[in-house]
Amino acid sequence: MIKASLLAVAVMLSWGACAEDIIMAPDAFVEEAFDGQPPDSATLWLTGTLRERAQMILGHAPVSLRVRYWRQADRSAWILEEIGKESPITAGFVVEDGRLKQAEVLIYRESRGGEIRFRSFLRQFSGGRLRDNALDSTIDNISSATLSVRAMQRMASLALLLDESSR
Repeated sequence: MIKASLLAVAVMLSWGACAEDIIMAPDAFVEEAFDGQPPDSATLWLTGTLRERAQMILGHAPVSLRVRYWRQADRSAWILEEIGKESPITAGFVVEDGRLKQAEVLIYRESRGGEIRFRSFLRQFSGGRLRDNALDSTIDNISSATLSVRAMQRMASLALLLDESSR
């Protein structure tokens, strides 16, 4: 009886650690980025110099050879994934005229550090540009979310690089 209770508690605790928190559906993010009228998606291939620069930003080779994005005039939207501590974080970025206009955490899968989805944190990305393969603005860290914050910074930098390369 005690073993069964301990097993049940262990399963519940591990389930919570693996839970997926969908904050905004990716399709809803794209619609919002373009005021309800999203353009058709396009594909950017990560090859050659672009792949090398992406690897410098991420600190590892990009997982995929291509990235889907949406563009209308000088605005583009990107949905990217990067590992925080142990699990992927899915985030959306809107770039306009070479600057970050919006950053959103779409799906959060880590057991801690979920504060990165709060507006007060995400507002720091607004206006950021890419300089020397890094974000030119300072992003304040969140206690116990250091790896999630760094993942967001890498994805924001990558979104700016991809926007630049897609024009």
